[in-house]
Amino acid sequence: MIKSKIQILAGLGIGLLVMGCNSSLILTAPPISYTNTNMKVAKLSDQESKHWGHLDLQKDTIPGMSVDRAYSELLKKKKGEQVIVAVIDSGIDLDHEDIKDVLWTNPGEKPGDGIDNDGNGYVDDIHGYNFLGESYNEQLEMARILRLKIGDEAYQQAAKSQLDEKLDEAKSALPQLKQIEQLVSMADQNMQKNLGKEFYSLADLEGYQPKNAQEERSLGMLMQVISYGEEIPAALKDMQKGIKYYGEQLKYNLNVDFNGRTPVGDDPYDISDTDYGDGNPAIRDPEESHGSHVAGIIAATRNNKKGVNGVAKKVKIMSIRAVPNGDEYDKDIALAIRYAADNGAKVINASFGKGFSPNSEWVYEALKYAASKDVLFVHSAGNDGIDLDSPENTNFPNDHSIEYSQEVANNYLTVGALTSAYGSDLVAVFSNYGKNNVDIFAPGDKIYSTMPHDSYEFQGGTSMAAPAVAGLAAMIRSYFPSLSAAQVKQIIMESGIPSTMKVQVGGPEGEVKSFSEISKSGKIANLYNALILASQVSNGNVSL
Repeated sequence: MIKSKIQILAGLGIGLLVMGCNSSLILTAPPISYTNTNMKVAKLSDQESKHWGHLDLQKDTIPGMSVDRAYSELLKKKKGEQVIVAVIDSGIDLDHEDIKDVLWTNPGEKPGDGIDNDGNGYVDDIHGYNFLGESYNEQLEMARILRLKIGDEAYQQAAKSQLDEKLDEAKSALPQLKQIEQLVSMADQNMQKNLGKEFYSLADLEGYQPKNAQEERSLGMLMQVISYGEEIPAALKDMQKGIKYYGEQLKYNLNVDFNGRTPVGDDPYDISDTDYGDGNPAIRDPEESHGSHVAGIIAATRNNKKGVNGVAKKVKIMSIRAVPNGDEYDKDIALAIRYAADNGAKVINASFGKGFSPNSEWVYEALKYAASKDVLFVHSAGNDGIDLDSPENTNFPNDHSIEYSQEVANNYLTVGALTSAYGSDLVAVFSNYGKNNVDIFAPGDKIYSTMPHDSYEFQGGTSMAAPAVAGLAAMIRSYFPSLSAAQVKQIIMESGIPSTMKVQVGGPEGEVKSFSEISKSGKIANLYNALILASQVSNGNVSL
């Protein structure tokens, strides 16, 4: 077993040694273990909360990926090779202060001349490609299936069943959220006036004497919100996000009569119809932020005294705009994967997913094509809090199909999301899991990263965990370029830090499982350990 081999290697002692030009970088240091580690009980500081995914459980009592420790202890004065990471997502703010310097630039293309200079089939693709044209809002695939009568009767009925369930939820939640937000907002404004300050604590509320029954109800409501662990301004912001989310679901995502593809002008269900889109993968909508957040997690310029540090250095981000505000089209994803593989990407980050995929075979073929080009595909596990090993719980894309008894390709890595609390609440309430269909877990809850217009924000989701691992993979490929995509995947899984603790999965009403039973590796991704193992594999001391 690789674990035992690492333990043997740990006996060599702590140190770093660079060999001659005929050898790969050698890192000899004991791997990190979480045995007898104290859990952090205090609230994260502001600096820790903005950076927790890079911290170390041993040194910081926070279950990050030991990114800071890897840079300070393993990589001082070590130089890697440049690696291109493709981000298949919404558009990216290409002018962001923390992203613009790490963008991939197509060396064979001349900007703005309207000519496919490098002959790759895409015109003016300077920093990537845009498969969405000017569109942004979209239906979920289940709504498109019903609008276009895709598939047989059983397939359409399955889509209708799920659509009806989501419609009921949205129609019920939207008015409730609006009412609660209004009540909390009014109570907050009144309390600010009564206390004479804009920001107040639970202690302030406990010391306040209400003057009437209405004030008493408002006080109880505010105390209840704060008792959930969130300050009132943050809680109101979350409610407003929820109102926007459900409003867009009813207007666009779940609306069977809506067609968001009209501005693009192609047939999204014809894989041969490829003459569409444009070479500008920048954001189109004021609310289009997901791709920017993901890109920053991977490779925001390090140590520039701005915003955040990405996991990886020596990375160039290839922006591929293919994920709308709704479900992505299989054709766009298949073509995006092929674009990335053909234009030099060694890692693809895919922070998206959906429950129905009528043309999944196009994506499977693209994944196999990427594998043939030695490209690692890192995918988010999804945010439904479900066990992906259950047959009824589907999340596309994935690395298997009904037609295949084995994995479609060996270049596919699925990532679940963790919180900063090393204990029973380690797994994020929203994260999907599965012993067979999730490979590893990584930080994904309340992650601070880049947003459009030189701003920054906390967001949570397996969408944030996948780019953390994509950045980790890019670091391996940068410092150990002889390793294949399949080897990098195995190194990430084998070098992760195991835990046998019991964790809550599926949210408060879910179940308790051993952490070792909710992913294939049973581990937490760790850059420090991954680099050590990559060194051993690259130098022939350990075989996978």
